[in-house]
Amino acid sequence: MESKKITNIEVKKKNRNEVFRYICKNGMVSNPDISYALKLSLPTATQITKELIERGLVEEKGEMGSTGGRRAKALAVHEKVGKAAGLDITKNHISMVLTGLEGKIIKYERIFLPYAAGDGYYLDVCQKLECFLESCGCGKEGVLGIGISFPGIMDLEEKVVADSHVLGVRDLPFSAVSRFFPFPCHFINDANAGAYAEGRQTESMGRFFYLSLSNTVGGAVYDNGRLEQGHNFRCGEVGHMTVVPDGEACYCGKKGCLDAYCSAKCLTEGRVEDFFGRLAQGEPEEASLWDQYTTYLAIAVNNIHMVLDCDVVLGGYVGSSMGAFIQDIQDKVSERNTFAEDASFIRACRHKTGAAALGASLQVIEMFMEQV
Repeated sequence: MESKKITNIEVKKKNRNEVFRYICKNGMVSNPDISYALKLSLPTATQITKELIERGLVEEKGEMGSTGGRRAKALAVHEKVGKAAGLDITKNHISMVLTGLEGKIIKYERIFLPYAAGDGYYLDVCQKLECFLESCGCGKEGVLGIGISFPGIMDLEEKVVADSHVLGVRDLPFSAVSRFFPFPCHFINDANAGAYAEGRQTESMGRFFYLSLSNTVGGAVYDNGRLEQGHNFRCGEVGHMTVVPDGEACYCGKKGCLDAYCSAKCLTEGRVEDFFGRLAQGEPEEASLWDQYTTYLAIAVNNIHMVLDCDVVLGGYVGSSMGAFIQDIQDKVSERNTFAEDASFIRACRHKTGAAALGASLQVIEMFMEQV
């Protein structure tokens, strides 16, 4: 009897969660819409939305358009239900995003702010975040939490930034950062955050590898709504995969790492968009750099695909800016591929700005959704 009772509670929670997600995703809906889409009886759908209204999560917004009979009540997420903030910390900038429950970006901003260990830096970041939220018309009470993305290994068990070569940080407790912010804080690796943004908002892609090509090279495995972490939270760290034995020096202290050949800095010290502009104009120096870059990148992408047998999404500064030049990479990977595939499994990222900040905020939203 007890087992059946628990099962019924779980079923009710699952149905309630699915109904709320459906409303968040589709905006204005009716109980008949919910009943049809989720294959629930109309009385069940009506009872669930009644509960959500009583909890202040959903509100009635008039009536739906006429379909010939009695007009159904229009339902939507309550306007006072909170939003999520995302913060991406890099060596020279911070990116901030405010996201609604439906996953859409309300506002995005990137600010030049070089990283500096110490209280002053985080106080400055918090102040800038609060000004950003005020500019969105969002008070502290309207923020569910903040997702914070770091470039480095995040030990989610010990709750520390275990190692960030880029920032010069080791074993930084999450609590040493979160104490500066008046919101619940959730931490995530930058490549994982980019992958999460890509996967959560690209429903056709169940499993893929996200290759982040920015000033450092990182990666993440996304599998149907879940990020694979690995035993030591280093899953996807292909930036330190050897592509040239005893090759160029990497910032990690080793030689021949992918990062030494395929970071954005291998193409330009300036804006990556400007590099591709010059490449499109046929500048010989850029063409030579791109040929060398894509040769090493093709080795890495082919190896990743051979091991994981899934799509590879190119993100970061380079992946966001390459546009039609992705064909150069696809062609070189096709030449290396053992199984004569056409390399259509290589895709450019969908989110070209603020992907890490967005992914961090989406993680906060998902945590909230799971509790509904």
